[in-house]
This record gives sequence, C-alpha cells and structure tokens, in this order.
Amino acid sequence: MVTAPTPSRASCGALVLAAGGGSRFVGTTHKLLTTVAGKAVVRHVLEAVATSGVSPIIVVTGAVALDEVLAVPLLGNPEVIVVHNARWQAGMASSLQCGLAVARQHGLAGVVVGLGDQPGIPAGAWRQVADTDAPIAVATYGGVRRNPVRLHAELWDQLPHDGDEGARTLIRVRPELVTEVACEGNPDDIDTADDVARWQQHLATRGEH
Repeated sequence: MVTAPTPSRASCGALVLAAGGGSRFVGTTHKLLTTVAGKAVVRHVLEAVATSGVSPIIVVTGAVALDEVLAVPLLGNPEVIVVHNARWQAGMASSLQCGLAVARQHGLAGVVVGLGDQPGIPAGAWRQVADTDAPIAVATYGGVRRNPVRLHAELWDQLPHDGDEGARTLIRVRPELVTEVACEGNPDDIDTADDVARWQQHLATRGEH
C-alpha cells in the first residue's frame, strides 16, 4: 500500500515526453517543431508548464533536437533539464524511464508527466494535477482521462521499460491509487497535418492568431 506524503510543488517536477518520431505527421518538419499560432507545438507545452510553477522541467528528446525551441528562456526562468533517449524507437515507456532517472537523481517525490504534442493543456491543469494528494493523479476533460498524470516516486519501479504505454499500464492494475482531477483545456494531441489545420481553425475562431 502506497501512502503519498502531502505534495509540494517544490518536490514535484514536470516530465515532458518529446522523443517520438511522429511517423504519422507528413510535413516539412517534425510535428513538435510545427508552428501553431506563431510558436512551435512543443513550445506551447513548455510555456504552459513554466507558467504552472511546476519545476524542474525534465524534457526527454529523441527523434528531433529541441535546442532552438529551448534557446529562448521560459517565463520565470525555471530549471530545464534536457535528456536524450537514445532508445526512443523502443517506445514511450523508454522515454518515461529516461526522465524518471533524472527525477531520481534530483530526489523528487513525484513527477507530472505530459506529452510534447498537446498544446491545448493549460498551466492550470499541470498545477492542479501536481498539487493533488494522491499516488496517481490523472487529469480529466469532460470526464475523459488524459494527460498530465502525476506519479508518486514510490510507484516508479512499477512502470514499464518498453512499449508505447507509460502510466496507463499502472493505472489499469492499481485503480485504487488513482484520483481524477477535473481540468479545463483541450487535451487533443497533434499527430497529423490535419490536426494542425484543425488547431489553427480553432484558434482563429477564438480570435487568436
């Protein structure tokens, strides 16, 4: 039985998985570097995390370097730790383990895990999930579970090392540890050029250019 300590933002970092190849995306650049509303997709994610106050921010790269995106400091100048996953083709789980290795080195009590291709998840969702007193906290949007997910350090050894599932495996086998956190925002990920066009239309409808 896992008993999670009362969380503090100082002991809970953010873990952004940005290592995948984006094989479904057909374009002139990697999907994470594709511009939406004047910024790279992954930059939207990183700015939301920075605004949330969750720090340090561990960014796991793989198929594409994010040096240019990270060259401009984030709001509040949070600590950003970039780790390259040489085994990124082994699946999301290997990237998760890369990030957790850094989290262990920093003595974090928990991490809030999200994906680099979900630009519509706002700072509030990251902050709400980070501040939840639960071994596993999962953001929900309209009752549907999505990212980000908070994982207490005592559970990290139970996470998979290979394959395309990260926390979902643990959530299935340990449902009694899960707390849902209702969040605002849009958790849709960007996988294709059509997804980019849909985001641009959505932002234009809201008056954002």
